[in-house]
Amino acid sequence: MKKVGEPAPKVRLLRAAAALLAESNGETVSTRQITQAARVTAPTLYHHFGDKEGLFDAVVAEGFSEYLDAERSLPTSGQPIEDLRMHWDNHVQFGLDHPHLYLVMFGNIQPERRPSMVASAEAFLEEVLGRAAAAARLVVSPHEAARSMLAANIGVTLMLIAEPAAKRNLELSAMTREAVISAVATDSEADPTTDTEGTPSVVVAAIALNAALQSSHPDQLSSSELKLFLEWLQRISSRSAS
Repeated sequence: MKKVGEPAPKVRLLRAAAALLAESNGETVSTRQITQAARVTAPTLYHHFGDKEGLFDAVVAEGFSEYLDAERSLPTSGQPIEDLRMHWDNHVQFGLDHPHLYLVMFGNIQPERRPSMVASAEAFLEEVLGRAAAAARLVVSPHEAARSMLAANIGVTLMLIAEPAAKRNLELSAMTREAVISAVATDSEADPTTDTEGTPSVVVAAIALNAALQSSHPDQLSSSELKLFLEWLQRISSRSAS
């Protein structure tokens, strides 16, 4: 019987599975361990989640929800490049605070199969980078920059998780962060459309205008005109061999 004030069985199962996963050190967590920790029977687990794997999928979904909520709650500084640094550092800290959950979220990769929740994390980062593009700070498209930054962010976090906590060198994260940012953006405030270390100013301007138009949808252009204009800008901003 449920005690007064006690969470529902479904919530207890989620919490128990998350706690056991965090304490597992990579070892298999059994259905029996979960049900005992949650003080429920196996049929209760099957009723809510189908099986143990369904429960772990739900735990991972909760983890992504917590991660994205934390990312969205970060305040904007008004300085797009500083915001990128803040989101990078927050991602690394989330992984270090929830190492076993993070390994399931971002480290459980199968060939030619991209988890939809990872795509959601990338889509959020693309939104953040859209603000940098609109401020004429990107030298590649927000989509290209988001893929590059998230891949590097995940790689660094996994490496730091694998190291003994006492020997972790967070300078590795800062160094990689700055290298990736310098590859996709300009940190200059003096003249962002020209100080891009060799990138033609027209490319930066096109990326900025593209981002602004996609976010504003001006009434002056019809949907077909806007689509065509965005296509032209995308071609201009593409970093081809030319």
